Amino acid sequence: MEAIQNAIKASKVHYCLDCGKCSSVCPISLINEDYSPRLLVQKALLESPESVLEEELLWMCLGCEMCYEVCESRVHFSEFIRNVRIEAYRHGKEGVWAHNGRMQSIMRMMASPNLKQDRLDWITRDLKVKMYPTNSTTQQLNNSTELIYFVGCLPYFDAFFTNLELNTLNIAKSTIKILNHLGIEPVLMPDEKCCGHDLLWTGDIENFKKLAHHNIEGIKRTGVKKIVFSCPEGHQTFKNEYPKYMGGLDLEVIHISEIIAEKLPELRFGTSKRKTRKPEKVTYQDPCSLGRIGGIYEQPRKIMNAIGVELTEMPKNRKNATCCGTSGWMNCGIYSKQIQLARLKEAKSTGADLLITSCPKCQIHFKCAMNNEDTPHEAKIEIQDLTISIASELDKNV
Repeated sequence: MEAIQNAIKASKVHYCLDCGKCSSVCPISLINEDYSPRLLVQKALLESPESVLEEELLWMCLGCEMCYEVCESRVHFSEFIRNVRIEAYRHGKEGVWAHNGRMQSIMRMMASPNLKQDRLDWITRDLKVKMYPTNSTTQQLNNSTELIYFVGCLPYFDAFFTNLELNTLNIAKSTIKILNHLGIEPVLMPDEKCCGHDLLWTGDIENFKKLAHHNIEGIKRTGVKKIVFSCPEGHQTFKNEYPKYMGGLDLEVIHISEIIAEKLPELRFGTSKRKTRKPEKVTYQDPCSLGRIGGIYEQPRKIMNAIGVELTEMPKNRKNATCCGTSGWMNCGIYSKQIQLARLKEAKSTGADLLITSCPKCQIHFKCAMNNEDTPHEAKIEIQDLTISIASELDKNV
């Protein structure tokens, strides 16, 4: 099968040495003895291509790229998995959807060209933003200095996961507050849609391309050349996947932690409040898309040090950080829960009062794990997004 052969060639899986290093670090392999990246590679190389399409284990990979970190042959296993899933989906195969596939349904509805959205009713008067398209004929975007903030799926997460009391929209509000504090009024696009990350990683390439095309065309119309994300998956999708599947983008793609770290001298924090309290002890979850895939490790830590918290690292941090256990809203079962609980226990064992992350999905998955009645006390810890931590420390008089 040509598609499988192309996937093998593109990801270099034929260079696999069968050393087993991937299995020694893969979060799924460590708790499920039936799963191994190298065994899936062997099936693709030594058996018929169709056998890989039929393999249920195909859908268990988290795309966390732990295997890529240790592979001496630089086999890009997660890329192989993604491309094979695309072919499997074309043949009517799919993974086990979490939440009965409702998140996938929402994303596919967004892929409809006729969809009308009301997704920015959370914008309050204290948030200074510019809307595009604008109703004003006199207001023009200054293409050289303007910055788009891509909100992503945060409004939908709040509506869908009401039982977790997430309020993920506070991430968006905090991002805007930080940008405003720096004198930046970000451009918002009322008709932006999901970046398509999850559809791509679950094999639905056609609807992924529809979403990507919609977003790219909308951004082109603004003329703005810089876009910022508070979601690592949106960040890496625009930066790595859009150019791969949709062609080159004349666009600078930035994560909010990069802006904050660069402009720390310009931020003014409420020092009086900080001087009168004991430094809060926190630990940090490196999201896979921001860390191993995006290469952004030190900026969040630089920011946390700037606001005076006491950062205590988990034993597994930076490139060795454990994934939050679920990807693409698939296979959120016993193995995912084991990964999540083990990571939460690791966070709690640091003695930290707060687990800070930079990914809304990390927060959702960890809070979902803690929401179970049988979750032990040693796996329960408060979780907060980095943007919310920063925004709460800003001097309100500036």
